[in-house]
Amino acid sequence: MICIDTPEGIEAYRCLALYSALKLEVKTGMKMSRGISSLKILQQQYGIAARTKKDALIEWRGILIDAGLLREGEGLAS
Repeated sequence: MICIDTPEGIEAYRCLALYSALKLEVKTGMKMSRGISSLKILQQQYGIAARTKKDALIEWRGILIDAGLLREGEGLAS
């Protein structure tokens, strides 16, 4: 079992969870929760400038790749 217990690890997990939530919203139209959308969270807390979910997904993916949290070839197809 993996235990994420450092502030950096928790933030990395949160970033990847937001990526997955946004990908779900783009691909299926479903929302991860009833509250605020993942697009709004990314705009408010991380300064994502994109106005559509699809554009935000592309921008957020680039940020995660630059941060080393996501590899170049993974993420969009799966």
